[in-house]
Amino acid sequence: MLDARPAATASLRSLAWGALALLAGASAALLPVEVAGGLLVAAALGLALLIEPVLALVMMVCVAPLKVLIETEAPIALPGDPGQWTFALAVGVWAVWRASRARTRPLPRSRVAAALAIVLLGFAPSLFAATSTGAWLSEAAKWAVMIVVALLVVDLGARGRWTWLAFGVVLAAALQAVIGLYQFFGGSGAPHLWISNYTRFRAFGTFGQPNPFSAFMGLTLPLTLGMGYGYLRQAWAAWRADDRPAALRSALIVAAYAVCALLIAAGLIAAWGRGAWLGAAAALGVMAVFAPRRRVIGLGLLAAAGALGVALWMAGLVPASIEARITNTLNEFVGFGDVRGVFVTNENFSTVERMAHWQAALDMASAHPVAGVGLGNYEVVYSEYALARWPHALGHAHNDYLNILAETGIIGLVLALTGWALIVGWTARALSLRPPILHGLALGLLGTWTHLAVHSLFDKLTVNNLFLHIGVMLGLLALADARRRAAEDSENVVFQSY
Repeated sequence: MLDARPAATASLRSLAWGALALLAGASAALLPVEVAGGLLVAAALGLALLIEPVLALVMMVCVAPLKVLIETEAPIALPGDPGQWTFALAVGVWAVWRASRARTRPLPRSRVAAALAIVLLGFAPSLFAATSTGAWLSEAAKWAVMIVVALLVVDLGARGRWTWLAFGVVLAAALQAVIGLYQFFGGSGAPHLWISNYTRFRAFGTFGQPNPFSAFMGLTLPLTLGMGYGYLRQAWAAWRADDRPAALRSALIVAAYAVCALLIAAGLIAAWGRGAWLGAAAALGVMAVFAPRRRVIGLGLLAAAGALGVALWMAGLVPASIEARITNTLNEFVGFGDVRGVFVTNENFSTVERMAHWQAALDMASAHPVAGVGLGNYEVVYSEYALARWPHALGHAHNDYLNILAETGIIGLVLALTGWALIVGWTARALSLRPPILHGLALGLLGTWTHLAVHSLFDKLTVNNLFLHIGVMLGLLALADARRRAAEDSENVVFQSY
């Protein structure tokens, strides 16, 4: 029997082109030029999404960072935010795409999504302890959305389309980096963001704050480097095979990733986020170890990089402002115990404030060790556990591990660590993939999870719609994991046939 899917797709496209033509004619005849132009742009966008539904996810990762900008600058209060709108659009486009398939397709599934479900399961008991059910549902919805996004990537990202999604995440970060660098060099900024003797502003992009901006830079830089490394290996393999056109195509993609990596790295520095710097350093170290096939070479690269860093520091070649930032970080976080007796100065204010919230989180966990105070309820109950001089909640504990422990107790923290341990393990195993781009993807994601693990010691990274980007990257891992398992199964079949 002939596959009816090409015919169904052709019919859908013909219908869409016809509808667009009718809309264009009617709009031009009946509506003002501005309205007609807007409708045509919207119709063209809708048509593009119907033809290539993966573009809806690319749009989501590029638009989601505008959340705070629109909330603060929109003349009227809008329902929802760009991340919610584009997520709903992506789900709708996916539903239409699946409905257009003439042959029944199984719903997407992945054990990566199952690992996220384990995390969410660990959060469930805290619902019964939550003071605010609405806050619990709002936070739980983030994890449910990450599961859905990961599954959408699995379904829509097959047959190489996942490379568009990977570049979409990188492109979104690069665009934010450009905005952040403009701010850093004096373009704009609030007075409290002055740094470097009032000559620069901390970069914050469209996030409104430097911390989530720096988190976005730190999470995407490893992915950018990993994908660039994968395409570089592919270009070299094509060159050795005397396939010059393929080598040139891959080299151009390497150049695009290299430009994005430079912008994102510059944005990371300009954000002046110490937690993000530490996370990036850890991520680059892990990637250096695991990039070569032989771990001994990787360890040698890491040792050489460390020696170079020490030499630059000792020679005074590290910029003074960055050196002072790192030195202050080491001194402040190592030197404090109970912050209630610490004398607060302009220099240590942010560190003492953060540690005061850590102590509040520990007090919450001590009072509710099993199920916590309720997912998303840290800010709701903060006044009951606030230290003197620190009455104002910051939304979370500025340490995701302590935040999870305080909100969901031992049950939530153990299952959250279990779920992420599975994800990291599957990422490490995906490094065995032979195709260079898939290997580069796995390497980049391993760096991303490393940054997430380290930066989470100082902040919470599933804020400002960043959970949507994390969901996409988890979906990319799910695709790589499925490819690895399929390769292992085929090798086992060949082995058993002998």
